[in-house]
Amino acid sequence: MSSAAHPAPHQALILFAHGARDPLWATPFEALQQLIERQRPELRVGLAFLELMQPDLPGLLQQLAAEGVREVSVVPVFLGQGGHVRRDLPALIAQAQQRHPQLTITVAQAVGEQPQVLAAIAGYCAATLPKS
Repeated sequence: MSSAAHPAPHQALILFAHGARDPLWATPFEALQQLIERQRPELRVGLAFLELMQPDLPGLLQQLAAEGVREVSVVPVFLGQGGHVRRDLPALIAQAQQRHPQLTITVAQAVGEQPQVLAAIAGYCAATLPKS
């Protein structure tokens, strides 16, 4: 089907990660993005980085605004609420809100602070032990 048959989504989900010099570092984040896209094909899912990789968050938010997206949820794919999530991210969101007042942007807690995520990580860690 052509893209004209499907109107642009009005909601988007942005996975926000730190970024690294090694391009392979992004592989698990790209896999997470693809998993969500398969689960929610009607949703626009983007991946943005704080530094060292592209797209950055301001650039992706600008692109989404230009596409007609109105609601954006930013999910920090960090294990905890360190300085980047507590200071850098709110500053980026405030700047984006000024540039794109038509966007409603919400920010979720860091994924590593969610009990179900911690339970999954704990299960994986315990499963790495040799079977006795």
